[in-house]
Amino acid sequence: MFKKILIANRGEIACRVMATAAKLGVRTVAVYSEADANARHVEMADEAVLIGPAEVSESYLKGDTLLEVAQRTGAEAIHPGYGFLSENAGFAEKCADAGIVFIGPPADAIRAMGLKDAAKALMVKAGVPVVPGYHGEGQDPDMLAAEAEKIGYPVLIKAVAGGGGKGMRSVSSPKEFPAALASAQREGQSAFGDSRVLIEKFLTKPRHIEIQVFADSHGNAVHLFERDCSLQRRHQKVIEEAPAPDMPETMREAMGAAAVAAAKAIGYVGAGTIEFIADVSDGLKEDAFYFMEMNTRLQVEHPVTEMITGQDLVEWQLKVAAGGELPCAQEDLSISGHAFEVRLYAEDPANDFLPATGQLLRLRPPRESDGVRIDTGVREGDTVTPFYDPMIAKLIVWDETREMALQKLSAALDEYQVAGVATNLAFLGNIADHPSFAAKDLDTGFIDRFKDDLVPAPLTPTDDDMAIAVSHLLLEREKAHKEMRSATNDPYSPWDDLTAWRPNDTGHDDFKFEINDMEVTIHIVYENGGYQIDLPTGVLPVQAERTADGGILADIAGHKLSAAAVTQGDKIIVMTTGRQVELMQITNDFDDVGGEAGVGAITAPMPGKLIQIFIESGATVNKGDPLVVLEAMKMEHTLTAPRDGTIEDIFFEVGDQVDDGTVLVRLESEETS
Repeated sequence: MFKKILIANRGEIACRVMATAAKLGVRTVAVYSEADANARHVEMADEAVLIGPAEVSESYLKGDTLLEVAQRTGAEAIHPGYGFLSENAGFAEKCADAGIVFIGPPADAIRAMGLKDAAKALMVKAGVPVVPGYHGEGQDPDMLAAEAEKIGYPVLIKAVAGGGGKGMRSVSSPKEFPAALASAQREGQSAFGDSRVLIEKFLTKPRHIEIQVFADSHGNAVHLFERDCSLQRRHQKVIEEAPAPDMPETMREAMGAAAVAAAKAIGYVGAGTIEFIADVSDGLKEDAFYFMEMNTRLQVEHPVTEMITGQDLVEWQLKVAAGGELPCAQEDLSISGHAFEVRLYAEDPANDFLPATGQLLRLRPPRESDGVRIDTGVREGDTVTPFYDPMIAKLIVWDETREMALQKLSAALDEYQVAGVATNLAFLGNIADHPSFAAKDLDTGFIDRFKDDLVPAPLTPTDDDMAIAVSHLLLEREKAHKEMRSATNDPYSPWDDLTAWRPNDTGHDDFKFEINDMEVTIHIVYENGGYQIDLPTGVLPVQAERTADGGILADIAGHKLSAAAVTQGDKIIVMTTGRQVELMQITNDFDDVGGEAGVGAITAPMPGKLIQIFIESGATVNKGDPLVVLEAMKMEHTLTAPRDGTIEDIFFEVGDQVDDGTVLVRLESEETS
């Protein structure tokens, strides 16, 4: 076994690898960018080295720098995690040339499976079924359009070097094809340095099922069963589970055998995933699956496989990379129970799942146990930046049956508390509680089909929410005044009392909030060590205190509940079990006259780079017409016209970097137009 390894990655996967390394007595070296100087993976490692600025091209993708750090620190091997250089054959070769073990497959295996078109051609030769499509070298737009016509719409355009949904576009008609092709090519070039694409038939009701494979350098290869990754949005996985629901044993055996044969055919070593797509128009059938691609690395969703097999796949990786044999033979492996993984992201489901940035003002995961696991790379107080993937954590649950595991997942999501950035937490909870998900009505169109059920609408504050918000403000005020009172010459002076004491009146305060576009005044009267809260629905007696973890324990008219609240600018975020609601405080420091953006302004929803402009000043546009394309976090986001009108101003040019909230385009006011 290695004595020291370098982890050429960041975030939750770096922390995940470090946990197993520590268990095995292997020392770890972390690398970090300037943006990650205080990151959790830096704190967890035995030593850490700064490698460059925040941009991944200047830090985590600089293979020569990583090798130099490994040599300087005495690391014998490099674990690439996933993403970044994990599937870079050139980097794997450089590691070998430098005498450092690459904890992954040989460079030839990465090349064989790294390009989707070449991998499909290899699978065809091996007799593995593939989705009908065009996988050739030609990239002329007219020729590709003609191939799409031959295949028959709908089709799927996929970047040859793609992954994670990047460079992928579904197209339903010839009219949409040119713009979708150009966008997929740009995104492929940006994310992978390769603009080439392939085209496939788009299956209307597919299940995404993948097989975990593992091979060693002694000729042994096994599969560790399947994962169902059908719940996706923008071709990116949201929830994974293992085993696949209602998978016939004959199909499991056929897919497992095909996956192992594929791994052996390319001389594979290490952890890998063979991804299949299954047509479930008539249910899961033994012969109704097609090879999609192979991921020559550990997958984000590997924990569900670990939960149902009882194996540590990172431990397997380290042992195999050190020259050892697989810890188990195929007959030693079996499925136990059921597991789910959900990906908690900083993103806004109500705003087309756009990534969000900001500080994690409160981050309290559910309690971990044998059946509840949290993989994360951030802590409370950390900032989600625009430079990297906005994943906050992975929540993984296990139980004896799918029904029991799903109930555990729902309860764990209810227990999670995150505030400070927009997240998909409520969205995940809605999926877990959806009757069609419980009924195993699964395919890759699930989220689009039930979007109205799943994307949460803003909640209206209840009496309890308002009582918690006011209690939070009072407790914060009490905390802020403690030092001041202890420092005064007369700490018992009634004039320094926080309960708005008056010599000839009952102490009281007023708090103003904006709720449903209406101003609501909450009148507080202090009495008997607590207070009464005067709400539009009536008067409630309240007592509240801080808990050790910064939460609030409240008694509201005899209803005792645990909650939490944080202040973010003028906003109070109240969190109770399975519920999060926002209240806006009203301030009188200034009058809002529409803000800087003004009427008709199209603003950047996040920091990014302007990569395409479809319009010019004076042009007439209709509601929904594309205006500009913004690239952020290696994904493209098209901003469209919110209404009919005329373009008044365009404030930036292609290539300009813009901040969140920056006005990009302005339409003439509706009165003018």
